[in-house]
Amino acid sequence: QVQLVESGGGLVQPGGSLRLSCAASGMIFSISDMGWYRQAPGKQRELVASISSGRSTNYADSVKGRFTISRDNAKNTVYLQMNILKTEDTAGYYCNANAKRTILSTWSNYWGQGTQVTVSS
Repeated sequence: QVQLVESGGGLVQPGGSLRLSCAASGMIFSISDMGWYRQAPGKQRELVASISSGRSTNYADSVKGRFTISRDNAKNTVYLQMNILKTEDTAGYYCNANAKRTILSTWSNYWGQGTQVTVSS
């Protein structure tokens, strides 16, 4: 199996910053796209940002210019730097990755268990 473990969430005041990390472990041959999603109470899970193995990035309009996604392929880790946080950024943040366990495996999609980000004064 492939495990994704997020860290870095917490409580921050509006205008503040947080950095989320997500490390993939287990039997991993290759990881393609990695991304961050978020889900606020009563709302659907939405894409925040994604990054390909070649480091092409994609952002939700609501976070462009404030959030930056990056990855360290050697460490199988993806990061989300969140700046100028707003109360509406409050949500559970979930890491997502497409990975192959062996050279013969098909690509599978994996989720982390999430980390809470609360933006409040």
